[in-house]
Amino acid sequence: MTDHHQPTRGEPRVALVTCAELPDLDPDDRLLLEPLARRGVTVEVLDWADPSADWPAYDLAVLRSPWDYVLRRDEFLAWASRVPALANPADVVRWNTDKRYLAELSAAGVRTVPTSWVAPGEGWRPPAARGEYVVKPAVGLGSRDTGRYDLADPQHRELAVAHVRRLSDAGRLAMVQPYLDAVDTAGETALLFLAGPGGPAFSHAVRKGPMLTGPDLGVDGLYRPEEITVSTATPEQLAVADRALAAVPGGPGRLLYARVDLIPGPDDAPVLVELELTEPSLFLGHADGAADRLADAILTLLGRAAG
Repeated sequence: MTDHHQPTRGEPRVALVTCAELPDLDPDDRLLLEPLARRGVTVEVLDWADPSADWPAYDLAVLRSPWDYVLRRDEFLAWASRVPALANPADVVRWNTDKRYLAELSAAGVRTVPTSWVAPGEGWRPPAARGEYVVKPAVGLGSRDTGRYDLADPQHRELAVAHVRRLSDAGRLAMVQPYLDAVDTAGETALLFLAGPGGPAFSHAVRKGPMLTGPDLGVDGLYRPEEITVSTATPEQLAVADRALAAVPGGPGRLLYARVDLIPGPDDAPVLVELELTEPSLFLGHADGAADRLADAILTLLGRAAG
Protein backbone atom coordinates (compact mmCIF):
# COMPACT_ATOMS: atom_id res chain seq x y z
CA MET A 1 0.00 0.00 0.00
CA THR A 2 1.34 3.43 -0.89
CA ASP A 3 0.41 6.81 0.59
CA HIS A 4 1.76 9.72 -1.38
CA HIS A 5 1.00 12.97 -3.12
CA GLN A 6 2.53 14.00 -6.43
CA PRO A 7 6.14 14.90 -5.63
CA THR A 8 7.76 18.07 -6.81
CA ARG A 9 11.39 18.29 -7.79
CA GLY A 10 13.60 18.16 -4.76
CA GLU A 11 11.00 16.82 -2.33
CA PRO A 12 12.52 14.30 0.07
CA ARG A 13 11.13 10.77 -0.18
CA VAL A 14 10.54 8.82 3.02
CA ALA A 15 9.47 5.18 3.30
CA LEU A 16 7.54 4.16 6.41
CA VAL A 17 8.38 0.50 6.91
CA THR A 18 5.69 -1.98 7.90
CA CYS A 19 4.87 -5.66 7.33
CA ALA A 20 2.44 -7.55 5.13
CA GLU A 21 -0.10 -7.90 7.96
CA LEU A 22 -0.29 -4.09 8.40
CA PRO A 23 -0.21 -2.76 4.83
CA ASP A 24 -1.82 0.52 5.92
CA LEU A 25 0.38 0.96 9.01
CA ASP A 26 -0.74 0.79 12.60
CA PRO A 27 -3.46 3.46 13.11
CA ASP A 28 -1.24 5.43 15.49
CA ASP A 29 1.50 5.69 12.87
CA ARG A 30 -0.96 6.98 10.28
CA LEU A 31 -1.11 10.17 12.35
CA LEU A 32 2.36 10.94 10.94
CA LEU A 33 1.29 11.05 7.29
CA GLU A 34 -0.38 14.45 7.25
CA PRO A 35 2.36 16.30 9.22
CA LEU A 36 4.98 14.93 6.81
CA ALA A 37 2.92 15.96 3.78
CA ARG A 38 2.60 19.49 5.22
CA ARG A 39 6.38 19.61 5.46
CA GLY A 40 6.79 18.75 1.80
CA VAL A 41 7.83 15.13 2.32
CA THR A 42 6.67 12.45 -0.10
CA VAL A 43 5.69 9.40 1.96
CA GLU A 44 5.25 5.80 0.91
CA VAL A 45 4.32 2.85 3.10
CA LEU A 46 6.23 -0.32 2.27
CA ASP A 47 6.53 -3.87 3.58
CA TRP A 48 10.15 -4.49 4.58
CA ALA A 49 10.02 -7.89 2.85
CA ASP A 50 8.63 -6.55 -0.45
CA PRO A 51 11.14 -7.76 -3.06
CA SER A 52 10.08 -5.03 -5.50
CA ALA A 53 10.86 -2.13 -3.14
CA ASP A 54 13.65 0.17 -4.34
CA TRP A 55 15.14 1.19 -1.00
CA PRO A 56 17.99 3.30 -2.43
CA ALA A 57 15.33 5.54 -3.97
CA TYR A 58 14.36 6.89 -0.53
CA ASP A 59 16.15 9.60 1.38
CA LEU A 60 15.15 7.83 4.60
CA ALA A 61 13.44 4.57 5.51
CA VAL A 62 11.76 4.74 8.93
CA LEU A 63 11.05 1.49 10.78
CA ARG A 64 7.52 1.60 12.12
CA SER A 65 5.60 -1.71 12.19
CA PRO A 66 7.74 -4.54 10.73
CA TRP A 67 6.32 -6.72 13.48
CA ASP A 68 6.58 -10.07 11.69
CA TYR A 69 10.39 -10.19 11.83
CA VAL A 70 10.75 -12.07 15.12
CA LEU A 71 10.97 -15.56 13.63
CA ARG A 72 12.85 -14.16 10.58
CA ARG A 73 15.40 -12.04 12.40
CA ASP A 74 18.39 -13.07 10.28
CA GLU A 75 16.50 -12.17 7.12
CA PHE A 76 15.36 -8.89 8.68
CA LEU A 77 18.89 -7.92 9.74
CA ALA A 78 20.26 -8.77 6.29
CA TRP A 79 17.57 -6.54 4.78
CA ALA A 80 18.34 -3.72 7.24
CA SER A 81 22.01 -3.82 6.32
CA ARG A 82 21.11 -3.24 2.65
CA VAL A 83 18.96 -0.15 3.22
CA PRO A 84 21.17 2.89 2.58
CA ALA A 85 19.41 5.28 4.99
CA LEU A 86 17.58 3.46 7.79
CA ALA A 87 16.17 4.89 11.02
CA ASN A 88 17.16 3.63 13.40
CA PRO A 89 20.48 2.46 11.88
CA ALA A 90 21.03 -1.21 11.05
CA ASP A 91 23.76 -1.74 13.66
CA VAL A 92 21.44 -0.38 16.36
CA VAL A 93 18.68 -2.68 15.09
CA ARG A 94 20.99 -5.69 15.33
CA TRP A 95 21.96 -4.78 18.90
CA ASN A 96 18.44 -3.90 20.03
CA THR A 97 16.52 -6.87 18.61
CA ASP A 98 18.29 -9.25 21.02
CA LYS A 99 17.46 -8.42 24.62
CA ARG A 100 20.91 -9.43 25.77
CA TYR A 101 21.54 -5.70 25.37
CA LEU A 102 20.05 -5.49 28.89
CA ALA A 103 23.21 -7.09 30.26
CA GLU A 104 25.32 -4.40 28.56
CA LEU A 105 23.14 -1.64 29.94
CA SER A 106 23.36 -3.15 33.42
CA ALA A 107 27.16 -3.25 33.12
CA ALA A 108 27.01 0.45 32.15
CA GLY A 109 25.25 1.27 35.41
CA VAL A 110 21.65 1.30 34.23
CA ARG A 111 19.15 -0.18 36.70
CA THR A 112 17.65 -3.14 34.84
CA VAL A 113 15.50 -6.13 35.77
CA PRO A 114 17.76 -9.00 36.97
CA THR A 115 17.77 -11.56 34.16
CA SER A 116 18.82 -15.18 33.75
CA TRP A 117 19.50 -16.46 30.25
CA VAL A 118 18.78 -20.02 29.09
CA ALA A 119 20.38 -20.98 25.78
CA PRO A 120 18.81 -23.57 23.45
CA GLY A 121 19.69 -27.03 24.70
CA GLU A 122 20.37 -25.93 28.27
CA GLY A 123 18.22 -27.36 31.01
CA TRP A 124 16.48 -24.99 33.43
CA ARG A 125 15.15 -25.51 36.92
CA PRO A 126 13.01 -22.85 38.59
CA PRO A 127 14.74 -21.07 41.46
CA ALA A 128 13.98 -22.44 44.90
CA ALA A 129 12.88 -18.99 46.00
CA ARG A 130 9.16 -18.43 45.87
CA GLY A 131 7.70 -15.50 44.03
CA GLU A 132 6.51 -14.68 40.54
CA TYR A 133 8.73 -14.85 37.48
CA VAL A 134 8.41 -13.92 33.81
CA VAL A 135 9.60 -16.18 31.00
CA LYS A 136 10.02 -14.75 27.50
CA PRO A 137 12.25 -15.03 24.43
CA ALA A 138 15.29 -12.81 24.02
CA VAL A 139 14.10 -12.01 20.49
CA GLY A 140 10.45 -11.08 20.67
CA LEU A 141 7.95 -8.24 20.73
CA GLY A 142 4.41 -7.37 21.66
CA SER A 143 4.49 -9.67 24.74
CA ARG A 144 4.12 -12.72 22.49
CA ASP A 145 5.50 -15.99 23.91
CA THR A 146 5.64 -14.32 27.33
CA GLY A 147 4.21 -15.74 30.55
CA ARG A 148 3.97 -14.99 34.27
CA TYR A 149 4.43 -17.83 36.74
CA ASP A 150 3.89 -18.08 40.51
CA LEU A 151 6.62 -20.47 41.64
CA ALA A 152 4.73 -21.22 44.86
CA ASP A 153 2.22 -23.06 42.66
CA PRO A 154 3.51 -26.52 41.60
CA GLN A 155 1.50 -26.38 38.39
CA HIS A 156 2.98 -22.99 37.51
CA ARG A 157 6.47 -24.37 38.15
CA GLU A 158 5.78 -27.13 35.63
CA LEU A 159 4.33 -24.66 33.13
CA ALA A 160 7.37 -22.38 33.49
CA VAL A 161 9.72 -25.29 32.78
CA ALA A 162 7.60 -26.25 29.77
CA HIS A 163 7.67 -22.66 28.51
CA VAL A 164 11.47 -22.50 28.66
CA ARG A 165 11.68 -25.91 26.97
CA ARG A 166 9.30 -24.78 24.23
CA LEU A 167 11.52 -21.78 23.46
CA SER A 168 14.63 -23.98 23.62
CA ASP A 169 13.16 -26.56 21.24
CA ALA A 170 12.48 -23.74 18.79
CA GLY A 171 16.14 -22.69 18.97
CA ARG A 172 15.31 -19.49 20.88
CA LEU A 173 17.23 -18.00 23.79
CA ALA A 174 14.96 -17.70 26.82
CA MET A 175 15.12 -15.08 29.54
CA VAL A 176 13.77 -15.44 33.08
CA GLN A 177 13.11 -12.38 35.24
CA PRO A 178 11.45 -11.73 38.61
CA TYR A 179 8.01 -10.21 38.12
CA LEU A 180 7.97 -6.61 39.34
CA ASP A 181 4.59 -6.55 41.05
CA ALA A 182 4.52 -2.75 41.21
CA VAL A 183 3.32 -2.94 37.60
CA ASP A 184 -0.02 -4.22 38.90
CA THR A 185 -0.69 -0.85 40.54
CA ALA A 186 1.70 1.68 38.99
CA GLY A 187 1.73 0.18 35.52
CA GLU A 188 4.66 0.54 33.15
CA THR A 189 5.82 4.00 32.10
CA ALA A 190 7.04 4.52 28.54
CA LEU A 191 9.16 7.61 27.92
CA LEU A 192 9.34 8.72 24.28
CA PHE A 193 12.35 10.55 22.86
CA LEU A 194 12.62 12.04 19.36
CA ALA A 195 15.60 13.37 17.44
CA GLY A 196 16.41 17.03 17.72
CA PRO A 197 19.33 19.27 16.76
CA GLY A 198 21.15 18.33 19.97
CA GLY A 199 20.23 14.65 20.02
CA PRO A 200 17.20 12.79 21.37
CA ALA A 201 14.82 15.08 23.23
CA PHE A 202 12.05 13.96 25.58
CA SER A 203 8.66 14.19 23.85
CA HIS A 204 5.98 12.58 26.03
CA ALA A 205 5.16 9.74 28.40
CA VAL A 206 2.37 7.19 28.66
CA ARG A 207 1.33 4.59 31.20
CA LYS A 208 0.80 1.04 30.01
CA GLY A 209 -1.46 -1.12 32.15
CA PRO A 210 -0.34 -4.58 33.34
CA MET A 211 -0.68 -7.24 30.64
CA LEU A 212 0.72 -10.46 32.07
CA THR A 213 -1.99 -12.23 34.05
CA GLY A 214 -0.56 -15.75 34.07
CA PRO A 215 1.13 -18.48 32.04
CA ASP A 216 1.68 -18.10 28.31
CA LEU A 217 -1.42 -19.34 26.52
CA GLY A 218 -0.61 -17.82 23.15
CA VAL A 219 -1.62 -14.55 21.52
CA ASP A 220 -3.74 -14.06 18.43
CA GLY A 221 -2.22 -11.44 16.14
CA LEU A 222 1.11 -9.65 16.20
CA TYR A 223 0.95 -8.32 19.77
CA ARG A 224 -1.09 -8.17 22.95
CA PRO A 225 -3.46 -5.19 23.10
CA GLU A 226 -2.35 -2.53 25.56
CA GLU A 227 -4.24 -0.20 27.88
CA ILE A 228 -2.64 3.22 27.36
CA THR A 229 -3.15 6.43 29.35
CA VAL A 230 -1.25 9.71 29.44
CA SER A 231 1.47 9.97 32.07
CA THR A 232 4.00 12.48 33.39
CA ALA A 233 7.69 11.62 33.58
CA THR A 234 9.47 12.10 36.89
CA PRO A 235 13.05 13.38 37.20
CA GLU A 236 14.11 9.93 38.45
CA GLN A 237 12.64 8.24 35.39
CA LEU A 238 14.26 10.75 33.04
CA ALA A 239 17.62 10.18 34.73
CA VAL A 240 17.41 6.41 34.11
CA ALA A 241 16.40 7.07 30.52
CA ASP A 242 19.31 9.44 29.94
CA ARG A 243 21.78 6.88 31.31
CA ALA A 244 20.32 4.14 29.10
CA LEU A 245 20.44 6.30 25.98
CA ALA A 246 24.03 7.32 26.71
CA ALA A 247 25.01 3.62 26.64
CA VAL A 248 23.62 2.94 23.14
CA PRO A 249 26.44 1.71 20.87
CA GLY A 250 27.59 4.54 18.63
CA GLY A 251 25.89 7.09 20.88
CA PRO A 252 22.30 8.32 20.93
CA GLY A 253 22.84 11.13 18.43
CA ARG A 254 22.00 8.91 15.44
CA LEU A 255 18.61 7.85 16.78
CA LEU A 256 15.34 9.06 15.26
CA TYR A 257 13.32 7.78 18.21
CA ALA A 258 13.74 5.84 21.42
CA ARG A 259 11.25 4.44 23.91
CA VAL A 260 12.37 3.73 27.45
CA ASP A 261 10.06 1.36 29.39
CA LEU A 262 10.27 1.55 33.18
CA ILE A 263 8.61 -0.13 36.18
CA PRO A 264 9.13 0.73 39.86
CA GLY A 265 11.45 -1.74 41.54
CA PRO A 266 11.08 -3.15 45.08
CA ASP A 267 12.41 0.16 46.45
CA ASP A 268 10.07 2.16 44.17
CA ALA A 269 13.03 3.49 42.16
CA PRO A 270 12.52 3.12 38.36
CA VAL A 271 13.97 0.01 36.73
CA LEU A 272 14.51 -0.38 32.99
CA VAL A 273 12.41 -3.17 31.47
CA GLU A 274 13.25 -2.52 27.82
CA LEU A 275 14.95 0.10 25.67
CA GLU A 276 12.95 0.07 22.42
CA LEU A 277 14.97 1.34 19.43
CA THR A 278 13.72 -0.80 16.54
CA GLU A 279 9.97 -0.64 15.99
CA PRO A 280 8.29 0.67 19.14
CA SER A 281 4.77 2.02 19.25
CA LEU A 282 5.28 5.73 19.82
CA PHE A 283 1.75 6.54 21.07
CA LEU A 284 1.51 9.64 18.91
CA GLY A 285 -2.21 9.91 19.55
CA HIS A 286 -1.71 10.30 23.30
CA ALA A 287 0.22 13.57 23.31
CA ASP A 288 -0.63 16.87 21.66
CA GLY A 289 1.87 17.70 18.93
CA ALA A 290 3.69 14.34 19.08
CA ALA A 291 3.09 13.54 15.40
CA ASP A 292 4.42 16.99 14.45
CA ARG A 293 7.46 16.49 16.66
CA LEU A 294 8.18 13.15 14.98
CA ALA A 295 7.80 14.79 11.55
CA ASP A 296 10.29 17.47 12.63
CA ALA A 297 12.63 14.74 13.91
CA ILE A 298 12.50 13.10 10.48
CA LEU A 299 13.36 16.45 8.88
CA THR A 300 16.30 16.72 11.30
CA LEU A 301 17.68 13.39 10.07
CA LEU A 302 17.01 14.33 6.45
CA GLY A 303 18.89 17.57 7.00
CA ARG A 304 21.88 15.72 8.41
CA ALA A 305 21.88 13.36 5.46
CA ALA A 306 21.71 16.26 3.01
CA GLY A 307 24.52 18.01 4.84
